[in-house]
Amino acid sequence: MAVITFYSHDSKETGQSLSTAAIATHMAIAHNYKILIISTSFNELTLENCFWEYAKIRQTSVVKDNNPSIGLESGVEGLLKVLASNRTSNEIVKNYSRIVLKDRLDVLLAPATTSYQEYMEITANYTNIIKTADRYYDLVFVDLSKKMPKKDIQSILEMSDVIMMNLVQRLETLNNFIRLREANDFYKKKNVMLALGRYDRFSKYNNKNITRYMKERKELSVVPYNTLFFEACSEGTIIDFFLRLRNIADDTDKNVTFEKAVAEADSNIIYKLQELQMKL
Repeated sequence: MAVITFYSHDSKETGQSLSTAAIATHMAIAHNYKILIISTSFNELTLENCFWEYAKIRQTSVVKDNNPSIGLESGVEGLLKVLASNRTSNEIVKNYSRIVLKDRLDVLLAPATTSYQEYMEITANYTNIIKTADRYYDLVFVDLSKKMPKKDIQSILEMSDVIMMNLVQRLETLNNFIRLREANDFYKKKNVMLALGRYDRFSKYNNKNITRYMKERKELSVVPYNTLFFEACSEGTIIDFFLRLRNIADDTDKNVTFEKAVAEADSNIIYKLQELQMKL
């Protein structure tokens, strides 16, 4: 149905992978969507660590011909071999992804290689992987790595239905993006949305002030800094974290405030997809 890509030009930590995990997880729990998250990182498993203990991430179990299969070939490397053989089906990406929530949320792990040359050979194929996944899943989230070759980054951005540009509450970052948008019309497109990761509402650079400073019509989506959330992301327990939030009745609880912000980001993406669809 749609490809949603999270990306950042900032060389510093923006919380991009955790924001991707938070919003995709919330959508999977709150809506009846089949969702895939594609991790594209090199030598780094921040996104995957949100869902599984770090030591168990590569113990990937997938299903091929109704038989479970475990091993490195179950990930993107194994998927590419099958795609190259033309033995594909609409479910082929699912067969090489790892299940988080059955029929709701899967993750295609980042490449296992530690060779950057091999990584570049893999990244050249991500557009084909994404197109194939988009035929089966309702929503495909791409956590787009800055370590990819620029041509592959641009190809994925151009094929995305929605691009979520991740910023931080730092004047330099905001000004850099303003300059980028002025120099490149691509980032002025209607499908480009802005988001703040690791958001601190007590900062001088709060959402309202940033929205005004950047001359945005609507407030940016935010994923607030939350201690329990970040701990869950380091322990592989993000699903449990979000499920526990549903049982908190106190609307003033800071964890409820976090969930509401993520829910709003969820709604913003759905609204943007509907808005873009109406203009086709």
